Amino acid sequence: MPTYAYGCDNCGVRFDRYQSFDAPPLTECPECGEPTLRKLYQPVGIVFKGSGFYSTDHRSPSGQGAARKSEDKSEATAAKSDADTKKDTSSETA
Repeated sequence: MPTYAYGCDNCGVRFDRYQSFDAPPLTECPECGEPTLRKLYQPVGIVFKGSGFYSTDHRSPSGQGAARKSEDKSEATAAKSDADTKKDTSSETA
């Protein structure tokens, strides 16, 4: 079950509550009793482990990296489409 942080806009009390995903959010403050309670969204701590998270992890030995690979792929696609166009025009003239 996840832990949700709540805060009251009226009295300023803050607390955490374990709730299931399908449970409705709390709306009434346990301290002042007013319906001014809301969920607080906080940043989540993320720890990246392993390789693949830095720009130097996938760099090619020549130092050209992923940018060069995408250029090569687009050049190959353009060359293939040119070859297909030439095939189409040669079959039309025959």
